[in-house]
Amino acid sequence: MKRSPFSNTAGRATVLRRAAIKRRIKRPTVAEGSKYLAACRGESCYLRVPGVCVGRQTVVPAHSNQSRHGKGTAIKAKHEFTVPGCRACHAWIDAGPAARDVKFATWDRAYECWKPMRAEKMRAREQNVCVV
Repeated sequence: MKRSPFSNTAGRATVLRRAAIKRRIKRPTVAEGSKYLAACRGESCYLRVPGVCVGRQTVVPAHSNQSRHGKGTAIKAKHEFTVPGCRACHAWIDAGPAARDVKFATWDRAYECWKPMRAEKMRAREQNVCVV
């Protein structure tokens, strides 16, 4: 008996295994990721690449390009690993002419400066939320 390409080829055991795997994977919600992105709003550029930085005008969240932070082919790093960066510095980090090690060191330096500031900013935001 020849199978149709439209028939269900996965057996019951395969379907159950896939369902268990899907339940195990915790995907971040939009709210969990957006709080890190929102923390970058209104900040100055933390990347501060000499000769490239334009300052505060066009600050956007710059995600890490390092695989240890969740970056992969066609996959952004987790929102937790973002740094406020101006448009020019962000472009330099993503596609600039510098060596990868220099870019990683620049981003890591910026993240170390930004991380305590972000924690303080997020803590202050949580304290200002009214609970009814």
